[in-house]
Amino acid sequence: MTDELQNNKTPEETLSFEEFPVPSYEEWRETAEKGLKGGSFEKRLITKTHEDIDLQPMYQQGALADIPHMDSLPGTAPYVRGTSTLGYRDKAWEVTQELRYATPKDFNQALRADLERGQTAINLVLDQAGLMGEDADDDVGDDIGKGGLSIDHVKDLDEALAGIDLAETPLFVQAGAEGIPVAALVFALLKKQDKPIDQLTGCIGMDPLGTLARDGHLPRPLNGVYDGMTRFLYSTIANAPRLQTISVQGHPYHDGGASATQELGFAIATAVEYLREIHRRGPAIDEIAPRIRFSFSLGSNFFMEIAKLRAARLVWAKVVKAFGGGDDAQKMSIHGRTSSWNKTLYDPHVNMLRATTEAFSGVLGGVDSMHIAPYDEVAREPDDFSRRVARNAHTVLREETNLTSTVDPAGGSWYVEKLTDTVAREAWSIFQEIEKEGGMFEALEKGIPQQKISAVADKRAADAAKRKAIFVGTNMYANINDKPLRTISREDALALQAQRAKELAAYREGRDINACQAAIDELANAEPAGVMGLAIQAASAGATLGEIAKTLAVEDTFDTIANPIRIHRGAEAYEALRHVAEDYTEKNGHRPKIFSANMGPIPQHKARADFSRGFLEVGGFDVIGNDGFKTVEDAAQAAKDSGAGIVVICSTDKTYPDLVPPLTKLLKDGNSKTTVLLAGYPKDHVEAFKAAGVDDFIFLGGNCLGLMQKLQKSL
Repeated sequence: MTDELQNNKTPEETLSFEEFPVPSYEEWRETAEKGLKGGSFEKRLITKTHEDIDLQPMYQQGALADIPHMDSLPGTAPYVRGTSTLGYRDKAWEVTQELRYATPKDFNQALRADLERGQTAINLVLDQAGLMGEDADDDVGDDIGKGGLSIDHVKDLDEALAGIDLAETPLFVQAGAEGIPVAALVFALLKKQDKPIDQLTGCIGMDPLGTLARDGHLPRPLNGVYDGMTRFLYSTIANAPRLQTISVQGHPYHDGGASATQELGFAIATAVEYLREIHRRGPAIDEIAPRIRFSFSLGSNFFMEIAKLRAARLVWAKVVKAFGGGDDAQKMSIHGRTSSWNKTLYDPHVNMLRATTEAFSGVLGGVDSMHIAPYDEVAREPDDFSRRVARNAHTVLREETNLTSTVDPAGGSWYVEKLTDTVAREAWSIFQEIEKEGGMFEALEKGIPQQKISAVADKRAADAAKRKAIFVGTNMYANINDKPLRTISREDALALQAQRAKELAAYREGRDINACQAAIDELANAEPAGVMGLAIQAASAGATLGEIAKTLAVEDTFDTIANPIRIHRGAEAYEALRHVAEDYTEKNGHRPKIFSANMGPIPQHKARADFSRGFLEVGGFDVIGNDGFKTVEDAAQAAKDSGAGIVVICSTDKTYPDLVPPLTKLLKDGNSKTTVLLAGYPKDHVEAFKAAGVDDFIFLGGNCLGLMQKLQKSL
């Protein structure tokens, strides 16, 4: 810039981007490739995801040219930018923390405390027995209290919700395959309290296909379940018009290792089957669609999750419109739940950080309600501290970030908008594949979603094994002195089952058995239109959840699939390594040891010694370090004196040809079972070093999991 130009401008006008030439994408790429110094642009700068989407290193305005939704506004179809014109300025998301306490007393104590401290809705998760329509005294083993609240009858529910006004507090119940039994208890409780049912808000959500995908079976044939869904929906239209009754959960797919597009595609396919089956039984599309609530997991791929939620609204609006639904019916209700798949038992406080970033993506994606998982959720009933931290994450996002002041803050971002469009197209393609198979139920019977998810899960596992996918504190930066969260033992679970069965026996003795049986008999002979009312009557007369469920499930058969989705966490294989190491420590009085044979001065060996230590500590090994040895004889003697059966040699590629063969020979002389590892992977010498006795190599990109498993077996 010349002095003449400087003098003609005010200080505010001195700098302007207009004075610089705007490079084209091609010019930028040419410069970027020069910076790579021969490296591949595609391999180094383009990120490939499990969704088969290639993320570009840079997005420009031209990327938006072919995106149909770019002219849409918040509150208008297809609702990519949210279903409300004012977004969270109108109403913030509901704080719907799950309280997975097994007994009504513990649940109520936690619920009342949390509602006074930031929680805005009740999120009641039934235990596995309740989801399958079983009572505590049925032959259900450790299903009592497993994953949620054990509820047998209205008295239990009354205790669980004591002091809570359901007319003022939204109620969300994850009901599994059957909604009528638990809804009957809820409505009977409101009747007992003389509270109007029509004030009830929230969702008592049935999701039979999600249950089938997760558990592999339903309590009765699917056609009968769809009949029940229809009756339940009709009942709420008449009596609880603000209550949703259908849940479409993406969690079974996500927790099985699915990609974001698979989770969305399978969820849409599930919802379409529900729409089609219920509509075939009478209700209009405009009556069904608003009573569906989608629930998605929020994973760790930040922008992908934002795009997934925005794409979900786009695809759903397209689906409902195709069914003939109006603009309001095209709105999607979304509940978000931070991922369970990526949470860990070791270094569990890292889970707080994971959940917070996931929740952030949920807010930017526009969830209507959200559960932020407490850091200890994967192992036990969360304590007061973990619940408080998770709940306060909502408060920080609401009160300290100004996210509620901006409508669709991600909107307009070239990257986010392009990714939203791409995710929507990929999910739509998956949905169409399922439709060609006859719908979601038939696809599950054929094992198609399971196969697709398994393929992605295998890729995730391979990435984790090579530490391409990182679980901080578990497969990277492990703290071998860390203790895992204590999980609930089978003995504890069986003791709870015995306690709950005893309480149920006392309840049965105290009820009017004649009145109860008469109500059950009347329910058994009910006309379809009267089922919900008679179920409420039976619950009011003392019938249990299990008795109502069994009365409704008159069929002797039930639908199953051969291969349910394998629900798992990504870190489980690494956690198993630590369990093996802990068992070894308990048996032998010390951790499994590995001696680090550091050769030469510190600058010569430190980088690889530090890398090897971090690599090996993942397996729970105690790595015995030192400041280095001048001779191979000194190193070999120190290794033998340490008592370690595994030795890792650490130095440089340049020194290895002179060090490795003699040191390996000395290490194995007198004890051929000694395992010798080499830090690094000098390609030109690998075969020679193997011939000299080196058993394996530690290097960036190596199979950490496989090597740790191999070393543990050698102990």
